[in-house]
Amino acid sequence: MQTELAKKLGIEFPIFAFTHCRDVVVAVSKAGGFGVLGAVGFTPEQLETELTWIDENIGDLPYGVDIVIPGKYEGMGEDDATKLEQELKDLIPEQHRKFANELLESHGVPEIPDAEKMQELLGWTEATAGPQVQVALSHPKVKLLANALGTPPPDVIEEIHASGRLVAALCGAASQAVRHANAGVDIVIAQGTEGGGHTGDVGSMVLWPEVIDALGDTPMLAAGGIGTGRQMAAALAMGAQGVWTGSLWLTVEEADVPPAQMKTLLDAGSRDTVRSRSWTGKPCRMLRNDWTEAWEAEGNPDPLGMPMQFMVTSNAVQRGHKYPEQAKDVNFNPVGQIVGRMNKMRPTRDVIFDMVSECIDATERMHNLMNQNAEV
Repeated sequence: MQTELAKKLGIEFPIFAFTHCRDVVVAVSKAGGFGVLGAVGFTPEQLETELTWIDENIGDLPYGVDIVIPGKYEGMGEDDATKLEQELKDLIPEQHRKFANELLESHGVPEIPDAEKMQELLGWTEATAGPQVQVALSHPKVKLLANALGTPPPDVIEEIHASGRLVAALCGAASQAVRHANAGVDIVIAQGTEGGGHTGDVGSMVLWPEVIDALGDTPMLAAGGIGTGRQMAAALAMGAQGVWTGSLWLTVEEADVPPAQMKTLLDAGSRDTVRSRSWTGKPCRMLRNDWTEAWEAEGNPDPLGMPMQFMVTSNAVQRGHKYPEQAKDVNFNPVGQIVGRMNKMRPTRDVIFDMVSECIDATERMHNLMNQNAEV
């Protein structure tokens, strides 16, 4: 089951798991995969706390950190995070903040006490993600840094390489993959539109071979709604070096997901997701609910660009986390179409082993089929 990339990273199975939960990172890596912690939303101090905890619980196993530096965003080029935040705040129409707040109020979602409110601009620009990179590089067990949106800036790639780590970047088109590779990115993650979070509009079965053919020797990880060993076998058969998964880990037993939100995920079907700009400003696949519908309705404000839209909605995200019962119909639930198969909670270890077992079965079935045809 080890691909060349898996051997390079010292992992047993080429299953990469993106998650915002440190417990899942540890559980995945201990089960033979490669856990990747999403850093967006953490201050550098909070990220330091999370990575220190992972270091203390993961043993000698490797893991990764995922940052968000979009290829294009409002205020691009400004390297002073405080100044950038104020400039962007000045550009946000008051009607957008009012609309978001009234939408929450109409659903009975309480306000967050002022003392608990988080910063609006956390990790969505080069200026704010830069300190997160520094924190990640201070932890020797972090062997990979991935950028979720766009090609990482040249100085970031150079710094990561100088530390002996690998750089990965997500893409939704072959042209983006080529730009990543030409910039020195070590691993390209091709994410089909079925995936959760930020996605393009091309399906995985079309995207993966296009990217593999365009990349040449640069390894590709397949992403986009992957949650079964059969999908993994298909990706490996096409030439992928492994699979990048995300949604799958929202419903494992180790996930830090409130019961109300967990029930929403477990009850959802594959047709219940939508690509919407309503939370981050870029197309992001999530569960359809009253929030996504309201931002699409005629006469209501159009979502702003990244990162300004999240500066409008960050308070709503925090209120949804703190009051999940009240916010169940207006909560931020990024998830891929694989949610239709995520219908029960399972231990992370079982998810990993079931994927590997099913992948082996699918590969053997194909091998036997080819042998039968050869004998005929």
